[in-house]
Formats: sequence, structure tokens, C-alpha cells
Amino acid sequence: MKKMKKNIFKILTIFGLAAALVLASCEDTLLVDPRQSIDADQALKTPDGLNAAINSVYARLRTQEIYGRDLIAVSEALADNGQVTSNSGRLIGENANLPLSHFLNWQSSYLAINEANMILDAIPNVTPVPTDAVRNRWIGQMKFLRALYYFDLARVYAYDPGVAVASQDRGGIPLNTTAIKTASEALNFLPSRAPISEVYNLIYSDLQDAVNLLPNTGAPQFATSGAASALLSRAALYNKDYATAVDAATAALASSVGTVLSGTAYIAGWRTAIHPESMFELRFAIAAESLGVNVSIQSSFNSILNLGSPSSVGGWGDLVPRNDFLTLLGITTTGAGATLTMTMGDDIRANQYIIGSGGRGAGRLVECVKFASKTGISFADNVPIIRKSEMLLNRAEARATPGSSVLNEVAALEDLNTLRVARGLTPVALTGTDLYEEILLQRRLEFAFEGHRWFDLKRLGRNVVKGAAVLEYTDFKILPRIPLRETDGNPNLVQNFGY
Repeated sequence: MKKMKKNIFKILTIFGLAAALVLASCEDTLLVDPRQSIDADQALKTPDGLNAAINSVYARLRTQEIYGRDLIAVSEALADNGQVTSNSGRLIGENANLPLSHFLNWQSSYLAINEANMILDAIPNVTPVPTDAVRNRWIGQMKFLRALYYFDLARVYAYDPGVAVASQDRGGIPLNTTAIKTASEALNFLPSRAPISEVYNLIYSDLQDAVNLLPNTGAPQFATSGAASALLSRAALYNKDYATAVDAATAALASSVGTVLSGTAYIAGWRTAIHPESMFELRFAIAAESLGVNVSIQSSFNSILNLGSPSSVGGWGDLVPRNDFLTLLGITTTGAGATLTMTMGDDIRANQYIIGSGGRGAGRLVECVKFASKTGISFADNVPIIRKSEMLLNRAEARATPGSSVLNEVAALEDLNTLRVARGLTPVALTGTDLYEEILLQRRLEFAFEGHRWFDLKRLGRNVVKGAAVLEYTDFKILPRIPLRETDGNPNLVQNFGY
């Protein structure tokens, strides 16, 4: 019975792909007739149809399970920067690191990957025949997005290279670069988990192709050569491939996409619709794309309605900074409730934290306002997925990691101090472990409440410490459960340890 249910689900999923390819769009209004009866092969034969399909692959990033919320807010809840308020009852299990309270990006990601595969298969047959530049941009975008989806699946569902718990390691994730178009193909597609090395080989290959095929200029809402270099740098850091991390970060820093801000420009950057540092950014263009007051990123972090009305109640403010994190950032608080006040030190990143409305159950607390309705559309801020300042820290970490093949503490310190000065801090003179740990600290402070901290702890094989509560890295709950509909219907797919 379980296998039959799984097979029915697979068939329905494949039958829905054609509709998904022409119904979803994140760029402009659709240029093809969005009828559910359109066959996928037919919809992908024209430039207009192909562009609409490409928009669908971008649009899936907006789902709650991916960058619409979970890869940002759930990541922060699992890690050690934030604490739950219990205002809405959400994120409590994740913040307590309970079994089954984790990420759920499997299905949405593989649907997007199959869409990308279908588009790549269709490009050679599009008429009228596009120019080389157009064709290369299509291919480059799909390879960039496929690499991003696979990278996020791997860092969620598998151990990162070099830090696997051997007795619990079940391998990487299933890989597929061939489009699945029919029910028969879906029923017969029973992949096993590829070794993590093969997963990264595909990610590297796709991103290197994207670097060569995409233009090096353009809006950060769409893939560019610079964004591909930046994602390659991040992936290489996870892969403990420090030489590639340095080279790719250097290429990304040289790109015209995004800029490293400093001083008041950094503060202002978080108040603009498109973050000036963004190398790749998820766009929410209209109110209809908002995930709403219950599960949006803004509502997860903020009780305020918007930055212009900080006393007006808007979201739930389910996850707020822990006091020990605020101390690291140089923020001190006095009083409580109606008398709560906060003061900031020299670190200008503290400007992204204010006292909330107090209109929800937990009362007035310090909240992170990086996603506080700065566009004027409630619960629909753009999401910076890769910022240019990350490249400084990627390069610094790669060069400061003990045993790194590109160990260069002088260069690492230069990148670290460039970032520190840009954030209002004085330069430091550090070496060895002190230098390495300072780089990791600056990464924590720089990307707090942007979804990095959990994955940074995980790729380093470190425990998650939340006061007296400690999640050991060897605990099976570091990895989520693969959805049962997948393992029940696929005898080749091995479940993660502990589930």
C-alpha cells in the first residue's frame, strides 16, 4: 500500500510539471498562455515558453521550505543565535532541536531540479533559433540554479565533506541530470544516494559552466558569472577545497555584481529594496508573492509591521536574538518590558537590531530587522542569498584554516581587517588559532539571521551550544529525516541514521 501511494504521488507530480513550468513566474507577466493542458514539450519549444519555464525554476526558491522561510529562519532556530518567544508557537521544536523539527526542502528542490533538466533538454530544439548569447544565458542560469538546489539539499540532508560521523553516514543525496517527463519514467526512477564527492563534482561542474556561460553584469535577482563564482567559493569552503574557495572568491570580488559596503552605506543598504551587496538575491516583486503573516521571514523575526511604524504590530516575532549573541555584537540592554532600552557599541551591524513593538505575547524584545518590510510590501522583503562581503570571509577562512593548502595568514588578516573596518571596528593583529576563530566570529556576526550559522557549525563539525543546552555534533538530529514518501517508495534510498 505504501509503495502504491508513493507511485501515485510520483505520477501526479510528473503530470503537474507542465503546468508548473508555465504557471509560475518571478520576472514578468507570463508570455505564454498559462493553460494546464499545455504539454511540457510544446511549452518549451519557443523562446517565450522557455523564458516562462526558467522563471518557474527561480520562483521555487520562494517556497516556504526553501528561501521563502526555512533555509533562513529554521536555520537560525536550529543554531545558537536566536531564542523562541512562543508568540505563535512556531519554531519551538526547531529551537529545541527536537527530532523531526528540521528542514523539509526535499520535494520542492527536486521538482525545481527536474524543471531545470527539462529546460536544458529543450534548449537545442527551440525555434526560432536563439543567438549564442541567449542560449548560453539560458544554459548558464539553469546550471547555476541546479547547482544551488543540489548544494542546499546536500548541506541539509548529508554530512559535509571531511566531518562525517562514520558510523552514521549514509552518503550524499540522489543525483539526476536527465529530465523525467512521463509517469513511466517516474515509476522507474529509483535512485540511490550518491557519494558526497560525486555531489560536489556535479555542483562544481555546473558552476564552472555557469561562470563561463553567463554575463558578468546584471541584476542580482538573476544568475550571473559573478554569482556563479561566489556560489562556487561557498561550495568549495564546505568541500574543504581551500584553493578553489580562494580563487572563486577572488573572481567574485572582481565581479561588477554587488559591492562591499562600509559605514553608513552598510546601514542604508539594509533599507533598500535590493541590497547593494547582493550577488544573488531572491526577489519578492508583488504582494501576491508574500508568504504572509504566519510563515514569512519578516514575521518569523519581527513583531513590528514595518520600519516606518516600529510600534505597530505586524508579524509574530517568533525568533529573537539571544542575550549572549547581543553581547558579542556590542549591544547591551537594561530594564524589561515597557522600560527596556538598548545601547550599541562601535559595530555598525548593531543598527539592524531594534526593540520590537511589544504587541505579541512575549512583550518588547530586541529583534533583528534585516527583513522588516523595507519595500513597503509587508512580509515580502527580498532575500540576499549571497552577499559580496561573504567573499572576503570565505577567502580569509580558507587562508587561515590550519593545514590549508593555501595557508597565508598575512592575506587572511588583510581580508579580515577589511571587513572589520567596514563594520566600524578597529584592525586586529592576530595569528594562528586566534586569527581563525576571529574570522569565524565575524562570519557569525555578519550573517546572523541570514541563515548561515547552522550550516557553518555543521560544516565545521561543531556542537551547537545554547546556554546549558548542547546539541552534540554526533547527535543524529544534526541531519533531518528524508521524507517517508521517498524512502517508502524507493528501496534504494537509505534513510538518515536515527529515523
